[in-house]
Amino acid sequence: MAAHRADRSVRTDAADLSPRRWRGREPDARPTALDRQGRLLMRRWALPLVLGLVLAVVGYTVMMVEFPRVLMGFATKRISKAGGYNTMYAAPLATDKARAIVRPSPDLAYSSCPFDVSNGPVLVDVEPVPAPYWSLSVFDARTDVAFVRNNIEAEGQPIRIAIALEGQPVPDGMQAVRVKDASGIALIRILVQDRTQFPAIDAARKKSSCKPLS
Repeated sequence: MAAHRADRSVRTDAADLSPRRWRGREPDARPTALDRQGRLLMRRWALPLVLGLVLAVVGYTVMMVEFPRVLMGFATKRISKAGGYNTMYAAPLATDKARAIVRPSPDLAYSSCPFDVSNGPVLVDVEPVPAPYWSLSVFDARTDVAFVRNNIEAEGQPIRIAIALEGQPVPDGMQAVRVKDASGIALIRILVQDRTQFPAIDAARKKSSCKPLS
């Protein structure tokens, strides 16, 4: 009797596990019309979305690369209106109305030379001035610093450089400052601690020059 009950139990379990009992419970694997429409929509929009993403990345990269050049081009043209290219312009002390330099410091006097070395090197001579600090910086068309030196590094002596493109010859005895683009700005900054001393500083800084080699 016990053996018969065990056999019945086994048969019942086996029947429950038979494929016939579960065949009706399997989900329908065939795609519905809604599924097909969804896939078609995904395929239809996938390419435009990818192209849009690629264009956005390319546009952002171009903007980041070209924005400094555009900014420097604007600054160069603005400064060149005062004295032209390859000429040193001694700007007045900064005020609310006089701003040849973007965001100037009221404690600094600026002399600037917007240069163009397309036709040859440009020579920059900076004479010492009676101030505790002065410096010369050269910025290329991307606003990168191509050269910088102050009065301490120059030991109070004049600074003479030749701004040139790669391959352009420069005079013997002058330090060549190579730039990748033809245009940029050479900027002299002078610390003016006391504005009553500015007339003497102004007279001395106007001895500095910027001119084409030829």
